[in-house]
Amino acid sequence: MGVAVFFAAELDGEELTLDGAEGRHAAVVRRIGPGERIRLTDGRGAWAEGPVATATKTGLTITVDHRGTEPQPAPRLVVVQALPKGERAELAVEMLTEVGADVIVPWNAERSQFRNNPERSAKTLAKWQAWAFEASKQSRRSWFAEVAPIATTPEIANLLQNAAVPAVLHEEATASLAALDVPPTGDIVIVIGPEGGIAPTELTTFAVEPVRLGTTVLRTSTAGVAAASALLARSRWMR
Repeated sequence: MGVAVFFAAELDGEELTLDGAEGRHAAVVRRIGPGERIRLTDGRGAWAEGPVATATKTGLTITVDHRGTEPQPAPRLVVVQALPKGERAELAVEMLTEVGADVIVPWNAERSQFRNNPERSAKTLAKWQAWAFEASKQSRRSWFAEVAPIATTPEIANLLQNAAVPAVLHEEATASLAALDVPPTGDIVIVIGPEGGIAPTELTTFAVEPVRLGTTVLRTSTAGVAAASALLARSRWMR
């Protein structure tokens, strides 16, 4: 089993202290004690690892014996996720983070049934960011998944136009996701519609030929991870 990963903004020094919410979680909730190894990461590729020297109710101190920096993954995976209802949102964010999405873009699609007002949008974004943060640590990522602000349909269209691989999933598409070429660099942008499907006007705005994932129809909370896995298996996972 790999070492537990926690977030730390500063990684300089041979002895590092993990305090605050992260430190309390490690020491009190996870009950990590002296002698156990943990890894600290800044979420932007750098990490430091070592055994716990001291543990209190407020945090841990580790003695660093290994450190490194991981390059940013390429091609970059951007997943546009139409805002689902209830627990399906958390499931989608967690699975996309675990599979390796670099950026998750919440999309207020025409059929999302999301009442967009400043207070609700701020709360929704904060929840998605918290889910991605925790899932990034759980899956032991050195580059944490980023959650972008809630986007509009024109903003998603702009993402697609600048993508190396634009993939709009649609159950009635004739082209196959498996037929897309995946270059070693650039952005893979996958668009996942809401439970009611992507509206015809949205498809027109995107100006991209949609693709189908397979012969079955997946829920909005699971389609993204399936599509991401299919494309990553032909790019980053082959290295």
